[in-house]
Amino acid sequence: MQFSVWDYVISFAVGGFLCMLGQILVVRTKITTSRILVLYLIIGVILETLGIYQPFREFAKSGATVPIIGFGSTLAKGAIMGLRDSGLIGLLSGGLEAVAGGVAAAVFFAFVFAIIFSSHTKKGK
Repeated sequence: MQFSVWDYVISFAVGGFLCMLGQILVVRTKITTSRILVLYLIIGVILETLGIYQPFREFAKSGATVPIIGFGSTLAKGAIMGLRDSGLIGLLSGGLEAVAGGVAAAVFFAFVFAIIFSSHTKKGK
């Protein structure tokens, strides 16, 4: 697959715009960062469910897949496929199967970095 310079520019612009919106929510509202992450995840689920995410992804490339919105889309896609294949049990397990690799990698690398680096509690506030 051949990428042009514009693919990189669009990817950076879309990913940066999504991050900018999250930062604006952090600065201008009292919404916690955890809730913003959940909001982005739900947006990804909704976009996938409505069939809008795929055209968005084709336009934005990794600018759409790297943020948590892509995780929500993958979760929804897995649940939809699981529902088609196995009914209600598939609805519940399909999403988990679809994101299992990413979650396992996150847990593994969190463990590795916890061993390598020592964390410190912020003081003050």
